Amino acid sequence: MKRIKGAEEGSNGSPSKSPPEARKKVRKQLSDDPEAVAGSDWVRLPQELLLHIFQYLPLLDRAFASQVCRRWNQAFHMPELWRCFEFELNQPASSYLKATHPDLIKQIIKRHSNHLQYVSFKVDSSTESAEAACDILSQLVNCSLKTLGLISTARPSFMEVPKSHFISALTVVFVNSKSLSSLKIDDTPVDDPSLKVLVANNSDTLKLLKMSSCPHVSPAGILCVADQCHGLRELALNYHLLSDELLLALSSEKHVHLEHLRIDVVSETPGQHFHTIKKSSWDAMVRHSPKFNLVMYFFLYENEFGPFFNEETPVTHLYFGRSVSKDVLGRVGLHCPRLVELVVCANGLRPLDEELIRIAKHCTQLSAIGLGECEVSCSAFVEFVKMCGQRLSQLSIMEEVLIPDHKYSLDEIHWEVSKHLGRVWFPDMMPTW
Repeated sequence: MKRIKGAEEGSNGSPSKSPPEARKKVRKQLSDDPEAVAGSDWVRLPQELLLHIFQYLPLLDRAFASQVCRRWNQAFHMPELWRCFEFELNQPASSYLKATHPDLIKQIIKRHSNHLQYVSFKVDSSTESAEAACDILSQLVNCSLKTLGLISTARPSFMEVPKSHFISALTVVFVNSKSLSSLKIDDTPVDDPSLKVLVANNSDTLKLLKMSSCPHVSPAGILCVADQCHGLRELALNYHLLSDELLLALSSEKHVHLEHLRIDVVSETPGQHFHTIKKSSWDAMVRHSPKFNLVMYFFLYENEFGPFFNEETPVTHLYFGRSVSKDVLGRVGLHCPRLVELVVCANGLRPLDEELIRIAKHCTQLSAIGLGECEVSCSAFVEFVKMCGQRLSQLSIMEEVLIPDHKYSLDEIHWEVSKHLGRVWFPDMMPTW
């Protein structure tokens, strides 16, 4: 930007003004002198280009840029720049994460709440941060959100907020947003009545709903959503909300093809009972949405797997977060023909040779596998890779998983595996999943 002659130096060449006063004088002359403004290429940038540049700037840099001139300040407040925003709410005493400045939050609510469309809240584990998020939600009475995400970086966060306060804040968004398409409210006290409000106002537009670990929601509550929101394409919930009725509702002729169904199977107490889903319900789901991904995360104790994998299950991505028995993995190999990805974090000290070969034989779409605290003989592992071939795009095996035998040592196995994969492969030193 051009310097204005005499703005920073007096007639004798020494500074005549203090820096703040000099800057004020420069700004005044820029605003008063059309020729000076015209001579600045930056000032003459087209509004569309200026907006494009501002979109790439971090919020703090954008705020600094807004102080350059009146035109850049106007650009800072353009509605297009405030459609997407993430509120970061943390307590400085207990969190190292950055937080959105309270003054900026006030300015957004005052000047830009009606521009917000894609909003998320990232809060730490403190109740104060979660309550602050609810306070902001309660004030968004003039906006119509398209997406909303409530993200807790650690528990308990939203679960410690008084339920009435949380529901009241969420209802404000549900009532005022007539075109909500994506809602992520995992680990929150949302309940059945609030879901009915969501459906009453956004049934035609809702496409994604993630609500794992929401203890106040019943199977009837999620069934209400599936019955009314026929455009729902992605759904994530806990296993206790999954039912035959829900799968049949998602498979009805009125409903669009589901793309992703994520189920978290979590045991809160050892020996917990889990219900069984009928094979006919899964079959109806596959007939209606033949390409849908069924993602299942298991965090169970070994004696709790009784209801699972006894019949054909259309799971595509399967993750075992706790130790899983050889028997269960054997059932997976027999009854999960759609399996694409398998991760086993722990198994024990009994080799999984037979189970791995069975999975390679029957799970013909398997392209990714990860093994942690397990044991597999080098010969069986090579045979598994040979059967799967180059469709194994991801092979993450901890080095201690592989047990040398009469055919292969640890030094030899990576060459043999690399030959069958068609690329260089080495065992992992650290888990990558």
